[in-house]
Amino acid sequence: MAEQTRGERVIAFIETYCRIPEGEHVGRPMVLGDFQRRFILDIYDNPVGTRRAYLSIARKNGKSGLIAAMLLAHICGPEAQLNTQIVSGAMSRDQAALVHALASKMIGLDDRLQAVTRIVPSTKRIIGLARNVEYRALAAEGKTAHGLSPVLAILDEVGQVRGPRSEFIDAIITSQGAHATPLLVAISTQAPGDGDLFSVWLDDAATSGDPRIVSHVYAADPEADLLDQAAWAAANPALGTFRSLEDAREQAERAARMPSFEPTFRNLVLNQRVETSAPFISRSVWRDNRHEPEEAAFVAGPVYVGIDLSARNDLTAMAMVSKHEGLWHARLIVWTPADTLLDRERRDRAPYSLWVREGWLRAIPGVAIDYETVAREIGEELGGYAIKAVAFDRWRFELLQKELKDLNIELPLMPFGQGFKDMTPALEALETILLNKQLAHGYNPVLTMCMANTRVDMDAAGNRKLNKAKSTGRIDGAVALAMAIGIAAADSDEDGDFDDFLANAIGFTRRPALSA
Repeated sequence: MAEQTRGERVIAFIETYCRIPEGEHVGRPMVLGDFQRRFILDIYDNPVGTRRAYLSIARKNGKSGLIAAMLLAHICGPEAQLNTQIVSGAMSRDQAALVHALASKMIGLDDRLQAVTRIVPSTKRIIGLARNVEYRALAAEGKTAHGLSPVLAILDEVGQVRGPRSEFIDAIITSQGAHATPLLVAISTQAPGDGDLFSVWLDDAATSGDPRIVSHVYAADPEADLLDQAAWAAANPALGTFRSLEDAREQAERAARMPSFEPTFRNLVLNQRVETSAPFISRSVWRDNRHEPEEAAFVAGPVYVGIDLSARNDLTAMAMVSKHEGLWHARLIVWTPADTLLDRERRDRAPYSLWVREGWLRAIPGVAIDYETVAREIGEELGGYAIKAVAFDRWRFELLQKELKDLNIELPLMPFGQGFKDMTPALEALETILLNKQLAHGYNPVLTMCMANTRVDMDAAGNRKLNKAKSTGRIDGAVALAMAIGIAAADSDEDGDFDDFLANAIGFTRRPALSA
């Protein structure tokens, strides 16, 4: 008989010693599902060694039970290493306590496990007596990750982390540095946004080709119908066994009846990246417009521009749009202060540092936006194009206007209000373009973040405007894009004169271009 592999030994340990800790089948031996077996084999039988392993799966697919069983394999099973520490990490105390409780219940159901372990409930620890392995359950709320050196860390529900990083998880990861072959395992449903930590990890695993990363993602197709049972099965590999088919059907029917429940169903049951509150434009519509913008469109012109200024310590955005061969091509340029970048990255939960390195975001030295630099770069960016109109939010614009004048940069500047009267036609034009799949935004990540953050106010007459106060993050790029499209749509109106339209609908008299 051939010798078992590491993965096969872990599977054999779990199915021999671990019992179902609670529920209808409590006390019965665990029988791993095929997807769980594949995950374990890929981790432990990786010929180059596994440093990180990700399992993204919908709720109620035996995730916590699998975590508890894998922990026991390292506490007192075939993966136990002499005098080592292992941890499980969760974002809440309740979730951390659950993993410890399930592992403890498994021990309590098997005399052989009881003989080789000691449970310390007060500190949520379990000791593997044979090799002096210490396991701790940690919670982000408790801030107890410092001072440890775990050879194994299993993270539960990393998808709950909003933004690209977590100090708690950073502490766990860096604490593993003393080991030659540490292992980090993250098991979670998808995070809502592309810029959230677990999404960043999964996307890196998909694109980097790093053989030391094992990544298994079970998710429904983004366009899946709510009532499609095949979509349920794609995200729930345990469907029909220990994941209730009837429960999935009940939740799907509820989501179909109640649109407000749909985002929650898509995130937790279909394991899709979906915000639980509805933005101005859905993720699927935005994705349908991911065509790459072409330089030829801006060269041919005319080009329309929207500029949205921020407070001096946030984002300042300029959107450029031009119609070419049936598509509106969009380019976004965003400036931000460099010296406060990391603080605002944590506050806004957005990967600003990464975007600066990749060229999507321009960091200006200092703690505040230097409008002279912004003005100079605006002149450089727009200098070679036929600029028809530059729409701007009146707020604070006099500061940038002064710098433009000092630099002898002449632009056809047009103030653009942010209220219902001015924003309604702009939003209607942008919405129509997006629904018709006529915007080429190239999936610019900063613009994608801003669009995902947009929230809309509506008055009794159905007029709409973007609401910065109610947004969950920065929307400056979305505001700039809406103004650029709004001013372009006004110019494209063949029923009247552009200047007359602006005077009547947007409420201002066109100003002459700036001169020295």
